[in-house]
Parts: sequence; structure tokens; C-alpha cells
Amino acid sequence: MRIASIFAAVIVTHLSCMPIASAEPVTKEVALSINEVFIPERIEPGRDAKVVLSGMFPNSCYRWSRSEVRDVSATVHYIRAYAMVSQTMCLMVLVPYSKEVNLGRLQPGTHTLRFINGDNTFFERSLEVE
Repeated sequence: MRIASIFAAVIVTHLSCMPIASAEPVTKEVALSINEVFIPERIEPGRDAKVVLSGMFPNSCYRWSRSEVRDVSATVHYIRAYAMVSQTMCLMVLVPYSKEVNLGRLQPGTHTLRFINGDNTFFERSLEVE
């Protein structure tokens, strides 16, 4: 009887020291693949240049997070898109996304826009600022 009481006390103490599972799903940020871009033919100087990115999330656990624009030079710009992914039950269907990205005010000239995918492949487009 005494051994059973000690054993029960050890188990209760051990269980109270274990971490409790969180109800919040684990999320992480991942780079997305960009399938299409809409780029205006021309931008006027002094106005913000904007493009629209679109693609497909692999499943319903993906949510748009942000875009990242890195100016490599005055006329070369790298654009990446990111999503947050939750580690929960997901619908295994492709989910379309479409987001506007502000490139800011660009100097006049021909600009090269490099859209970098999640697997580090890329494609380039040109933008005229007149």
C-alpha cells in the first residue's frame, strides 16, 4: 500500500513537470512561388510604382504574410512573396492569391524587376518610368 502511494506521488509530480501542449498551431513563414505579375506599361515620375503578384497557395493552411522588395541598384529590384503556414488540418486544394506590391517612387528610366520564387528560380520583367 505504501509503495503504491509513493508510486502515485512520483507519477503526479512527473506529470506536473511536463509541458502542456499548446492549443495554438505552429506557424512558420515560407517564400512563395509567383506565377503571374501585372505590371503597368508606364509609370509617371513622382508616383509610386505598383505591381500585382498572383499565384497559388499549395493548400488552405497558407495565408499571405508580406512581400519584400530589395533595391539592388537604382534600376534593378528583387521581389519576393511570403506566406505564413499553419501546421493544422488543411484542405488539400490549390488556393489562389493576388496581392498588390508597392515598389515606391522610382527614378525615370527602364527598371528590371526580378521576381524570385520560393525555390530561388526567378523571372524578370521591365518597367518604364517616364
